[in-house]
Amino acid sequence: MTATPPRVETVQLASLDASAAPGFDGHEQVALVRDAASGLHAIVAIHSTHLGPAGGGVRRWAYASEAEALTDALRLSRGMSYKNAMAGLAAGGGKAVVIAGAPKTDALLEAFGDAVAALGGRYVTAEDVGMSDADMVVVSRRTSHVAGLPVAAGQVGGNPGPFTARGTLAGLKAAVKFQLGADSVAGLHVAIQGVGSVGGALARALAAEGARLTLADVDTTRAAALAAELGADQVPVAEIMAVPADVFSPNALGAILNEASIAALDVKVVAGAANNQLATAEDGARLAKRGILYAPDYVINAGGIISVMAEYFAATAGTPTSLAEVNAQVDAIGPRLATLFADAAASGLPTDVVADRTAKALIGR
Repeated sequence: MTATPPRVETVQLASLDASAAPGFDGHEQVALVRDAASGLHAIVAIHSTHLGPAGGGVRRWAYASEAEALTDALRLSRGMSYKNAMAGLAAGGGKAVVIAGAPKTDALLEAFGDAVAALGGRYVTAEDVGMSDADMVVVSRRTSHVAGLPVAAGQVGGNPGPFTARGTLAGLKAAVKFQLGADSVAGLHVAIQGVGSVGGALARALAAEGARLTLADVDTTRAAALAAELGADQVPVAEIMAVPADVFSPNALGAILNEASIAALDVKVVAGAANNQLATAEDGARLAKRGILYAPDYVINAGGIISVMAEYFAATAGTPTSLAEVNAQVDAIGPRLATLFADAAASGLPTDVVADRTAKALIGR
């Protein structure tokens, strides 16, 4: 990475007492970030640095309030701690959220970079919803604690979406093998919610291997185009979770598995890349009670952070990591989930409970 210029001290970081907020889980640090000049209004939540720097992307979203943004940052950062631990990474968990209001200008992105730099390497950022690898290039003008930067084809780094999709496919295959005894996805029916960067790549991979698909996305034009490309069916977003299928794959935003939606599912497997899929702590048990195998989201969707942290560690150590090595780490998501499914079956516990207990032990909680 190139040397960053001296920081301009205009960004204000204030410690935020989040102990009473929903999603708080003994977080090490929560910072409120403001920059009057650019309009930046953000929150950085560092859940754990027990295993290494807190790795996690920055999300830009039109939150209804700062309290809502705080809850999202807390929950997402905890998920990143668990995700990185379960992926075997030397990284803790963190997350940043930018409250959409001011335009996403270079000045705003540079101010966010200043905030990351001020944290002294405790937090490593990358793109997430509402951000891109091009945005990370702007952020990198102000801090070296950033990854997901554009790279040439065949190199490690860049948009983590394809790696997330690759890992999700590996995990989905492990799930259908365990639950359905299927050695491939050929002939299986997969209902996919969300066909953006990750969901779209997953859909193409599944179609290439012979799966039958039903697609839904809030962007109906995008869903229709992909359905036409792949010979898939398309339904409205409101109907996708009730489609009779072998697998439901959520790849949009989270908290979509709740008491009502779980009751409406007509599948044997839930395996998708969306974060925080379970709306409440009871929903994993609800899935298990219905005989639906759930692939815990932070285990199956770790491909992107595996790529991001490999890029970051390679840059900081000056030791290149090959694409083959990263792909092998991503593909290990399948066997890791197979072991988790077996442990859950042997213990009689829901898969999310087994995953949480394992992750907590890894981060010393």
